[in-house]
Amino acid sequence: MKILITGGCGFVGANLCLYLKKKKFQINSLDNLSRKGSKFNLNLLKKAGIKNYKVDISNSYKISKLPKYDIIIDCCAEASVEVSKKDIDRVINTNLIGTVNILKKIKKDNGKLIFISSSRVYSIEKLNSLVKNNKNIKSKIKIKKKINENFNKSEPKSIYGLSKYASEMFIEEFSYAFGVKYIINRCGVISGPLQFGKQDQGFVSLWIWRHMNNKKLSYIGYGGNGYQVRDVLHISDLGDLVYMQIKKFNIKFNNIFTVGGSNTSCISLKELTKKCELITSNKLKIKKQSKTSIYDIPYFVTDNTNITKAYNWKPKRNMDKIIFDTHNWLLKNKKQLKKYL
Repeated sequence: MKILITGGCGFVGANLCLYLKKKKFQINSLDNLSRKGSKFNLNLLKKAGIKNYKVDISNSYKISKLPKYDIIIDCCAEASVEVSKKDIDRVINTNLIGTVNILKKIKKDNGKLIFISSSRVYSIEKLNSLVKNNKNIKSKIKIKKKINENFNKSEPKSIYGLSKYASEMFIEEFSYAFGVKYIINRCGVISGPLQFGKQDQGFVSLWIWRHMNNKKLSYIGYGGNGYQVRDVLHISDLGDLVYMQIKKFNIKFNNIFTVGGSNTSCISLKELTKKCELITSNKLKIKKQSKTSIYDIPYFVTDNTNITKAYNWKPKRNMDKIIFDTHNWLLKNKKQLKKYL
């Protein structure tokens, strides 16, 4: 089986390339290598015998000229919510036009699609309303409601979130019009090795790296107390799921799933700080910044009910395992990574 992974030199894409290569699939990557760290991951793909096509996903002509594939896994995205306010063209061209180009390619190949979507398709205001007094959170948030596929999507969700939601709608239209078979995974925070963490993307990796190197950190928003909560999915758990989805594609398709760490690995920034202090033996003085972006949310914990029913899949790796594996990778490659982080 021939599989193309777009964004194959990014964090999610590179991990899936290497994981599925070990499962004996024929894997190719597509990545324009524009992001920091992509060339680091490219070298890993080369060592594994995986060819990368240095093509921009927005280039319809070049996409159409690629070899035929049985499945395309679309991981390519400008994934920063904040960048989507500043560089609208880039976000639309990569996240939406790119997906349409992939859909046209799949239609031509009579192939199938696994689309890595985002938890950011949901309404910011409705997510904010899940936490009382969310302007100034002074204690640990209790996990009451988990977010599933039916959560509100009708209100503003960020330009990034809209680009992913619009892509989902195009996928459904191509399925209806042309019979394209698809699976959409709405993923929340994913973390693990090969992640070059930034403030609004890959915060676990960023938090560990800053502790390792005694660099500055801040609790931003919601009173600056660090009590905002996210669930985190280990990249290897996502690999396990995607492998199951590929194997069962002929009997399970045209579905949308929420996919996340859920109760297995949800954590506040305050709790993450304590764990980073333990694993690095460094303690930082973390600044407080009360104000935050209009795109920020105080809470997200995924409801995995439907994905568990469909594949008997649950995250196996808890928060300690995520931190341990990410820390080991950062430590092992510390000298090389300094030019990227």
